[in-house]
Amino acid sequence: MSRLDDKVALVIGGGNGIGERIAHRLAGTGARIMIVDYRAEDAQRVAADLNLRGFIALAQCTDILHEEQVAALASTAMEQFGRIDVLVNSAAATDPQHMARDLDIINMDMAVWDRTLAINLRGAMLTCKHVLPHMIARGAGSIINIASAAGLAGDLARTAYGTSKAGLIMATQYIATAYGKQGVRANALAPGVIMTDALKTAMPAQLLDLLLQSHLTPEVGTPDDVANATLFLASDDSRFITGQTLAVDGGFTSHSPSYADFRRLIGG
Repeated sequence: MSRLDDKVALVIGGGNGIGERIAHRLAGTGARIMIVDYRAEDAQRVAADLNLRGFIALAQCTDILHEEQVAALASTAMEQFGRIDVLVNSAAATDPQHMARDLDIINMDMAVWDRTLAINLRGAMLTCKHVLPHMIARGAGSIINIASAAGLAGDLARTAYGTSKAGLIMATQYIATAYGKQGVRANALAPGVIMTDALKTAMPAQLLDLLLQSHLTPEVGTPDDVANATLFLASDDSRFITGQTLAVDGGFTSHSPSYADFRRLIGG
């Protein structure tokens, strides 16, 4: 018996990047998957790929900025599958042009601030709001919010992104606290530098090398690293874990900034 046999997972932002790999990983261990993305073609592509591999997957076009669409999503999932066991919130405002305008507070473009918090935090809250009643009714469920190492410490830019992810981490703790006795677990993942296709295209090699100096691992992460951690939190293997944030960052946030400086000093 596979780890997620007979379970149903909603993967928000499952049409590309980390969300796509999470969908593949959960499907590969028995889960029936609903791929949710605001781009219908992306959701359909991932669902079709999973179905060709012999898994069960449906595509759902939903814009999580609109509550009525999120409410409809939860209803559709129940109509199609009869249950929701796992909710993964992986949608995020990560378009390179958008991120390039996410600066420090003084220079913040308020349109960027508002959209980032709307997608990364409000959207995740809405999916939880409308999925939680179905989990509570069954007395079981696992929510995994994909936060970020950027939500654990300050930086010189990406202020809106980091703030939204810090909020998502705290929202996860509130969900775990409020609904734990009703059988629902909620945890967050805080990925560090994850080498998605988009990052490969956008990140200069010099900057990647600089970031790698601050990792305790020989390489930066891959989407599969986040997917594997998601599977653990989705499965009963983590039945006694809730309200936690797991950093999937190669040790990036586990040491002081001097680590990288000492490494360069000794030529390591």
